Amino acid sequence: MKSLSETWFADGYIDFELKKYTLLAYLQEINKYFNENKLYPHLADIIFHYNNLVAFKENKRFLQEHFPKKFSGVQLEKLELLYEQMIGDDELMSELEEIINYASNRMKRTINSGTEIYEFVEDKLSIIPIGLVPLEQNEGYFFLSQGDARETRVYQYRLSIFEKHDEKYRSIKTEFVDGWPRNMVNTYANIKAELIRKKTELPNPAVYSIETALTYPIEETLLPIAKRSLVRYISNNAA
Repeated sequence: MKSLSETWFADGYIDFELKKYTLLAYLQEINKYFNENKLYPHLADIIFHYNNLVAFKENKRFLQEHFPKKFSGVQLEKLELLYEQMIGDDELMSELEEIINYASNRMKRTINSGTEIYEFVEDKLSIIPIGLVPLEQNEGYFFLSQGDARETRVYQYRLSIFEKHDEKYRSIKTEFVDGWPRNMVNTYANIKAELIRKKTELPNPAVYSIETALTYPIEETLLPIAKRSLVRYISNNAA
């Protein structure tokens, strides 16, 4: 996958046509994946770059304030010099702002395309608890079944809470356990019972089924959306 640096719009020679070519090559590849209904990590990547552009437009000291934790001292010094150069050069700043305005508009269109796919898939997911749901739901399993696939994919999950900008968020880590053939014997209840027998560290797990009639790429689309949907489902029902 073609990638952009975090400061691609200000790296090297700042020229609108050059940056436009770089951007369009990147967006062409992103759209190719979206046309194949493959969202991740491509949707997250373009949202990251879009937010960088918006932050720069809203705060001209973005390059100084955003990167200190990520860049070395030498890299930061280069960015600070670049910032000083731009501030002192109206023509250069004008060129950069033209690049940013063009890029943010084009990225927004592509993000909208990815978001439409995301919302479509999300709307086609159904989440159902398997058996009684324990009070502790931060760790358990979910079963992912799609379309006419011949197996039920089983994942172990763990929820955790982290803080960002004085707000609390839930994150989810998952691990693929195994696939069970879809048949009359391997009911969700039977799979749950087998998991409890084999994995004694979770004697009373929360277990959910996540089903969809869609046949979309699992790793790039269904699984990431299923994970986010499950986090929201558990959070809403725990509130």
